[in-house]
Amino acid sequence: MENMDKYENAFVEALGVGRADLAGLEYQGIPAWDSVGHMQLVAAVEDAFDIMMDTDDIIDFSSFEKGKEIVAKYEVEL
Repeated sequence: MENMDKYENAFVEALGVGRADLAGLEYQGIPAWDSVGHMQLVAAVEDAFDIMMDTDDIIDFSSFEKGKEIVAKYEVEL
């Protein structure tokens, strides 16, 4: 599985959204992305790429696009 697929799957599985809805997805843009959903998403992304985000990155993980920037900081190419 390619890295972008892993990244998208983390959102789909943690938040229960469809792939077609990912591009513009933002924190609290859907009911599932509340504080609990946020932590589930972060855990899913960390598990998918075997990384451990620091606290600032977890807080900044506020959209699908911003998440791409954060994951890239951990040397994951999407």
